Formats: sequence, structure tokens, C-alpha cells
Amino acid sequence: MTKSLRIVFMGTPGFAVASLDILHQSNHHVVGVITAADKPAGRGRKLQTSAVKKYALENNIGVLQPTNLKDDSFNKELQELEADLFVVVAFRMLPEVVWKLPKFGTFNLHASLLPQYRGAAPINWALINGETETGITTFFIDEKIDTGAIIYQEKTMISSEDTAGSLHDKLMLQGGALILKTVNDIAAGIAQTTIQPTSKNLKTAYKLNQDNTKISWDASPSVITDLIRGLNPYPGSWCQYDNQKTIQRVKIYKVKPSEPKIALSPGHLFIKDKHILVGTQENALEIEELQMPGKRKMTAKELLNGYNFPENSKLF
Repeated sequence: MTKSLRIVFMGTPGFAVASLDILHQSNHHVVGVITAADKPAGRGRKLQTSAVKKYALENNIGVLQPTNLKDDSFNKELQELEADLFVVVAFRMLPEVVWKLPKFGTFNLHASLLPQYRGAAPINWALINGETETGITTFFIDEKIDTGAIIYQEKTMISSEDTAGSLHDKLMLQGGALILKTVNDIAAGIAQTTIQPTSKNLKTAYKLNQDNTKISWDASPSVITDLIRGLNPYPGSWCQYDNQKTIQRVKIYKVKPSEPKIALSPGHLFIKDKHILVGTQENALEIEELQMPGKRKMTAKELLNGYNFPENSKLF
């Protein structure tokens, strides 16, 4: 049996829970979890705990929620856990005083094939850029973001039907298995590392914001489709809707090529037989799922059962 290591796990969202679970179920000992502080959310502004904290509490694992990772009292608590290894999945940048603490170091799981797509949103950007494959990487953390020595990588094919949601789930499960392999091999002293190659043609997984999630209907159908599926279900691509009276914000979650192909001016809407078509740089796209202001996410057919688009309305 592989030598058992004492592990501190650092992570916050649901993506990290699969990795925490597989470690907790293994012969290794998760001696503590570090996660984000509880934050107010929703209309009631009630404090919400992270998915990782919920799992830890349900499984009697101690939790620390520091606001300052350089705080002396936090670092003292870390040292008292006497961990051999820190494992990081979807957390935040660590100061050197933290990642250098355990004797076996600190490694991270990243949802891309590093050095490509370093940054905050690798799953989204692989889809937005029309990639046909991506993957996961475990690597030792150093002083920069996502630049440390690679331990293991595994590829994953991206299908034309994948969204950010489906690819997230595939990589989440694949990542959990790779985390355990990485820990086992570090424990056995057989983990090999490779320095990340340098390249001028690196693509970056920029943080998503209002500008890079907005749809430009002047683009080609393929570029628009990749953007929409790369942001589905979260945070959702968006555009402005001009109903000839007001300008409103609309989220678009799913589109497909119009059949038969028709040409419309970019952003121009054409409604026929419970179908919503919108013009692009080339042929029109059919909107299949969307969210109008003040309404829930719904299919185009559901929306058209009770909503009429005014003549000459458009998206931009």
C-alpha cells in the first residue's frame, strides 16, 4: 500500500469537491481544509458557505477560512496541522510562506494543458476559442501563476455539443483521479516533473467580465456559437435587445445554424413558427435557449407561447 500522507486541501467551488472526496476516501489523511470565507448572497444576503466547506463539515474535516494568507496566526495554525503535502484545486494565489511550508511541497490541479490557458477561466476559454481538445494538469506551485513544474497531464476531447457545464463536469471527475495518482506517486517518491515549455503562442484564460462575455452579432456563426457554449451555463453570454421602446439586456444560452439557411442583417430578428432567428456576419442562427429581462431561462418555444417580439426589434 502507498505511504499515507497528511494533506491540507485548499479549494472553494464544486469543481474542487470531487478531488477532496477522492482524497478523503483514500488511505491518505486530509488533516484540514482551507477555503474562502462565507459570503452574503441572494436577496436575503444570507451567508453562504463554499461547496468545499460543506463537504468538509459533513465529513468532520477541520476548516480554516483565512482572509489574509500571510497572517501569522493562520500560518501558525497551518504548521500545527503538520501536513506533508498541500493540494490546491480552484483556490487563490498562495504566498511563498504558505506553498513552501510542507516537506513534499504544494501542487495544484489546473483545467487545461499547461502552459496553454493559464489563468482564471481555462474551461470557458478553450470552448470560446473553438478548441477540439483540452485537459488537466497537476503541477508544483511556484511564485508565479500556473507556471510551476508539471507533474502529470491528461487530454480530453471537446465535442461539438460540449458546453462549459458539461466540460466542467468531465474535467472535474478526471481531475479527481489525477489528483489521487499525483499524491500516490509523490508519496512513493516516483513522481517526475517537467519544466513548462516556453512559447510565444500561448493562449490566456482571462478572467470573465462584461466585455469578453458580450455577443457581437457581426461575427461569424461559428465564433458566436463557441462564445455562447463557452459561457453556458455560467456566467452566460449576453447582448442588448432593442424592442423599439427600450434597450434591455438578454442572455443567450444555446444557438444552432438555421435550417434552411437564410441571410439576415447582423442582430436582426426573424420570428417564424415558434422559432427565433437572428442574423450574423453570414447565415442566421436559431436561438434555442435564452433569458429575457425579469424572466427565467427558457426555450425559445416556451418564450414565444406568451411573448411577441415587436416588428424591427433586434439584438446588438
